[in-house]
Amino acid sequence: MTRTSNRSTGFARGAFAALALAVAGAAFWLSPAVSAEDAVKIPPPAMDEKAASGSEKAIFAGGCFWGVQGVFQHVKGVTKAVSGYTGGAKDDAVYETVGSGRTGHAESVEITYDPSKVTYGQLLQVYFSVAHNPTQLNYQGPDSGTQYRSTVFAENDAQKKIAQSYIAQLDQARLFGAPIVTTIETGKTFYPAENYHQDFLTLNPTYPYIVYNDLPKVANLKALFPALYSEKPVLVLAASN
Repeated sequence: MTRTSNRSTGFARGAFAALALAVAGAAFWLSPAVSAEDAVKIPPPAMDEKAASGSEKAIFAGGCFWGVQGVFQHVKGVTKAVSGYTGGAKDDAVYETVGSGRTGHAESVEITYDPSKVTYGQLLQVYFSVAHNPTQLNYQGPDSGTQYRSTVFAENDAQKKIAQSYIAQLDQARLFGAPIVTTIETGKTFYPAENYHQDFLTLNPTYPYIVYNDLPKVANLKALFPALYSEKPVLVLAASN
């Protein structure tokens, strides 16, 4: 049966259910939760970048960008995480158009980070373990289509080599029970998504989709990677005001 998104019909659809789930949503913040996508504890990458001062960027796609952004906004060393679209043309970088699955775009998150505090390899560790399920081809949970594919958009050859090495390492360890389907794409431009998609997890903690699919990811980040977890998220809209 074809999987379809349960979030494409508009934000108002879940209003009454969100109210009923408010208490449950708060509970998800306090402890790790079981959801459709459980986290997998994995070792760090054998190959990684050298810690250095300054600012670097990484772009990951792994299903709905609400949850991926929400996870990385809670990672220490991340200074910004923006939801957007990568893989297609600039003119097609519009939510409704990307939702057709025919633009080449994937919902993605551009992460700006300080490599002296968190490395690219550590970001990949969070990406593969907590942010999404890398064994699902062109879908994540309830969302289906190439726009929800698992892809590392490498910014340079060094990132490409680290990602390739890590995927091979994880596949060899057989920690996921199925082969990793994550692709690596290069030379792609990131386009920020509309403002109403930014900080969506933080601004809508009782929204049903967020409660079930995404809050457990943040809880699992805190449980599995406490040294990387930051209680206070870095928000896009707050920084732009």
